Amino acid sequence: MNATDFITALVLSFVTALVFTGIIQWLAKKFKIVDSPHGDHAGRKIHKKAIPLLGGLAIFFSFNIIVLFYSLYTGDLIGDTIFLKNIIGITVGSGFLALGGFLDDKYNLKAKYQIIWPILAVMSVIVAGVGIDWITNPFGEGILHLDNHVFELFWYGGLLYKITLLADLFTFFWLMGMMYTTKLLDGLDGLVSGVTIIAAIFMFFVALNKGDIIQYDIALIAMIMIGVFSGFMVFNWNPASIFLGEGGSTMAGFLLGSISIISGSKVGVTLMLLSIPILDFLWTIIRRFMEGKSPFTSSDKKHLHHRLLDAGFTVKQAVFFLYFITVIFGMVAYYLQELSWSFMSITLTILVIFMLILAYLYKRQKERVKLD
Repeated sequence: MNATDFITALVLSFVTALVFTGIIQWLAKKFKIVDSPHGDHAGRKIHKKAIPLLGGLAIFFSFNIIVLFYSLYTGDLIGDTIFLKNIIGITVGSGFLALGGFLDDKYNLKAKYQIIWPILAVMSVIVAGVGIDWITNPFGEGILHLDNHVFELFWYGGLLYKITLLADLFTFFWLMGMMYTTKLLDGLDGLVSGVTIIAAIFMFFVALNKGDIIQYDIALIAMIMIGVFSGFMVFNWNPASIFLGEGGSTMAGFLLGSISIISGSKVGVTLMLLSIPILDFLWTIIRRFMEGKSPFTSSDKKHLHHRLLDAGFTVKQAVFFLYFITVIFGMVAYYLQELSWSFMSITLTILVIFMLILAYLYKRQKERVKLD
């Protein structure tokens, strides 16, 4: 593949997303599937008028139509890294998220029903052979194999379908974490869309700079993601005329997480790119536990992007600031791909200690407020 092929995929994906987003936006308005600033959780909404939802449907149709075109018609996506069964798994999984997102946007599902669709999405890609079989040893040299305890199911088309307990469990929690990270990040116009574009751009360049092994298929699917989310961004940029909704916000993390696994070496890159949102996600869980609230069923305006607004940032300034942080972490991941996981482990340990200190200070602050 050459530069023209990638540019063609980018333009085709962008135009397709423009068309589908416009259609979905019109349908959401027609059937009044909108996010009202006066509805449930009105206190945490920053928009002043009703905004159409169902962005997940626009992403689903745009992404999968282009992916299936390149997989079935041209064959460019079915290379040395991506198998057809992987594409089917991603399509089915994103379909579950789109369906669940539609139901949530329409009927405002309870959290215990919302989580069903991400679980089904993860199971779809695991069944389709998407899994993390090994990771770099975080405590030294070498690798840790997760593909022990393999239970073979059947062979089809020359490919083995199997259950690998450790690998599948690791994949499950990785993808669930990715989906809920982008879901909780989706609080400002264009934030999740832009972060997804930035992450996909770095995945594109990493795929083309892997030394002797160049992953053209991974680069192509990353370019398709860039085009789709860029097309959606035209409508999602502040002031947004359509929101990602439940389906779109989880689909961003699902696609990034799945592609990073298939590529074989971009889990660490993706982890670095989304390190700030991931830490915000972990801190949210800790903070809500300390407040005696359920970390997954409650909501508030205490996320990092809300804190930036409280500090005086405008929506656009806060979004650009978080874009900048994502780019910085992306550059670190890109130029230090061979960075020792020992160093990464030390860094993550420091971050965890920092979070525990924050938790302690937060608890002390609450106790002082009660005494006053």
